[in-house]
Amino acid sequence: MEGGAAALRRLCDPDAKVSAHYLIDEAGGIARLVPEDCRAWHAGVSGWGGVDGLNDGSIGVELVNPGHDWGLKDFAAAQIGSLLDLLAGLRERHGIGPEGVLGHGDVAPGRKDDPGERFPWRRLGEAGFGLWTDAGAPADPDPLLAGDLLRRIGYRIDLPGTAPFHLVRAFQRRFRPARADGRLDAPTMGRIAAVARLPWHPLRG
Repeated sequence: MEGGAAALRRLCDPDAKVSAHYLIDEAGGIARLVPEDCRAWHAGVSGWGGVDGLNDGSIGVELVNPGHDWGLKDFAAAQIGSLLDLLAGLRERHGIGPEGVLGHGDVAPGRKDDPGERFPWRRLGEAGFGLWTDAGAPADPDPLLAGDLLRRIGYRIDLPGTAPFHLVRAFQRRFRPARADGRLDAPTMGRIAAVARLPWHPLRG
């Protein structure tokens, strides 16, 4: 979205067929749009681990940012501060573990690219929201092994319009944001192996 007003209009437009539970603007303001016990249409055709359709049983949080279409930029400090406060409340109310904090690009890698490579996943991980590591020595690229490890983490290759390139790029945007080009190079291979060793406990249907 180009700005907060446009995002709010779209999320409140029934013809758009898209919604979220919360919208956080660049100044850190939080708009609650859908009750937490109701379904919001934020993930679309999606999957993670053994679960299909992440609209069911998830809380959708949108952050105002121009994104890749209008020029992805760093997320404002006030915006991330409000997100951390919101996540703390969600964790207390719903018992969400670190492995349960995911991006749309994680659960729909062939269709969605948000929050993108400028999102501060490291900061969230250090705060206990979303698993994170920057470990992993470079390793020889092995597409078959990489695919197996990405599936172990939770990424789904069987979603419509999803190819190995999309999985690698989605992974890079989260865990190797300095190079999110979808290429399985040695540093990416090493990082995939390191992330796969984290305690993901992927969702099960």
